[in-house]
Amino acid sequence: MANTKILIVDDDVNICELLRLYLVKDGFDAEVITDGITALNTFDKIQPDLILLDIMLPGVDGWQICREIRKTSQVPIIMLTAKGETFDKVLGLELGADDYITKPFETKEVVARIKAVLRRSGAQAASPELPKEVAFDKLTINLTNYELKVNGEAIDTPPKELELIFHLASNPNRVYTRDQLLDEVWGFEYYGDSRTVDVHVKRLREKLEGVSDKWELKTVWGVGYKFETK
Repeated sequence: MANTKILIVDDDVNICELLRLYLVKDGFDAEVITDGITALNTFDKIQPDLILLDIMLPGVDGWQICREIRKTSQVPIIMLTAKGETFDKVLGLELGADDYITKPFETKEVVARIKAVLRRSGAQAASPELPKEVAFDKLTINLTNYELKVNGEAIDTPPKELELIFHLASNPNRVYTRDQLLDEVWGFEYYGDSRTVDVHVKRLREKLEGVSDKWELKTVWGVGYKFETK
């Protein structure tokens, strides 16, 4: 983990210092920021390997920071939330966060989750041979440039929505449970909330419903979802 840079963004100075001490002890470089505007400026300067990002911040909140960063970077982001409400979790993930942790938390758990997210992102970066585009009638999903096209027109799609439809469409007619999708798309394993998947599927359906009669994003009742081709 030497020289792996973690940017901690939280307005609670005590939490920041505790996280920084644990991360440094584990061999990370860690920098602390306590407001949103400085966080955006600092991100551009230091290009961290991962961001721990609180939602409630002075200046610019964590949601807006996540939006801005995702315009130019796929750096791993772990959201920190004191509320623990499903809405907060779903919104953060929809905006492109890789994981979320609810306060209060065990510092050791945070470090473990950071390592897990970094392992996943490193494995993805080390696998350029994997297919990055799938195409069906009137539909193209490109994971290299994060682009979804319907009838040749690019459709604005948040990163996790695109990763979800890419995963399903890369394995047509295979049924996935919600837990499998949380594990394989988000990498949460036991940390996920199945409603997260339902919300993302609902939003994808709004974009894809009725586009073609040759494929369908289908619910398999009592099991999960599949990308069905006909």
